[in-house]
Amino acid sequence: MRSPLTRFGMGFALIASTIWLAGCSTRAEVQDPIRPAIVAQPDTAAAQAGTIYSGDVKARYESALGFRVGGKIKRRYVDVGAHVKAGDLIAELDPQDLNLQASSARAGVAAAEADLAMAKAERDRYNALRGKNFVSETQFDAVDNRLKAATARATEARAALNVAQNQAGYTALKADQDGVITTITAEAGQVVGPGQTIATLARNGEREVEISVPEGRIANYQKDQPATIELWAESGKYLTGTLREIAPDADATTRTYRVRVALGGDSASVKLGQTARVYFADSTGGDAHTVPLSALYEKDGKPAVWKLDPATRQVHLNPVTVAAYREQGVVLQAGVEAKDWIVIAGVHKLREGQAVNPVDQANKPLTL
Repeated sequence: MRSPLTRFGMGFALIASTIWLAGCSTRAEVQDPIRPAIVAQPDTAAAQAGTIYSGDVKARYESALGFRVGGKIKRRYVDVGAHVKAGDLIAELDPQDLNLQASSARAGVAAAEADLAMAKAERDRYNALRGKNFVSETQFDAVDNRLKAATARATEARAALNVAQNQAGYTALKADQDGVITTITAEAGQVVGPGQTIATLARNGEREVEISVPEGRIANYQKDQPATIELWAESGKYLTGTLREIAPDADATTRTYRVRVALGGDSASVKLGQTARVYFADSTGGDAHTVPLSALYEKDGKPAVWKLDPATRQVHLNPVTVAAYREQGVVLQAGVEAKDWIVIAGVHKLREGQAVNPVDQANKPLTL
């Protein structure tokens, strides 16, 4: 006959076994929650597969505007960023001194013409007297030479008047072409010299990107070489370009060569001073694609990415071939296509066949 203690022990063991089995059954039935995953499609990397340089958008033609005469600036009519047309007034000098010079030149012309009239009348008299043999040939020649000298002085005075009048007209600085004012280097009240830059005018029309190329790479580039341009403010939008100019010598400080890449096609929307990336393609172009660096996963020492199956919404690890590492991400030569959906964040927390909820980079659900 079993004791009460023995029966109690057997009952306790039975209850404990039942609870343990129920717990195991519960854990087996609980599945991992479906977590969100940020996914994106690869970008075409044909433009980004080569060497990348950063630069600024500049006008093809820039004019340094300055007065042709010196003086004190009376007024400035434009500010930086002003759009002007050819003939618009930029600045004006105080014309008082130049007007006085023109007045002095006019007085000089009047005096020279008076001397010329007197010399001409005297020559006419001596010419009449010479016909009657009242004066010698030597006396006539002296009077004739005085007439020639007076004629030359009158010509000189008229030329001086023309110069003075032109200089008086140079007090107005006007735009020589349609464009935009990019710099102002003088203010009203400032005394400037002839030719001193007052403003810089960037002409309307052609736009270029100026970049700096290290001296160790400059031999890889030549005039008319094609390039692709991407504006920093419009990432993903590419413009065609052509290498137009290579500086003949390197900058003494940076030891880089100034290179100008002309924008092709419609560049009307490109603004001066915008930051741009210039891509020069190399052998890794073609069907290459770019994914963010955060999308890259390593398995057995080899690169891979997690691809999302749109039908099952499960992720699968896919080997890839890395062509290059760039500022915008990793250039993949093989392993992905433009239509694929790639997990670009949290790749180290995924497992093969795991189901996920795809979202975009703004954390909004995606309909694949």
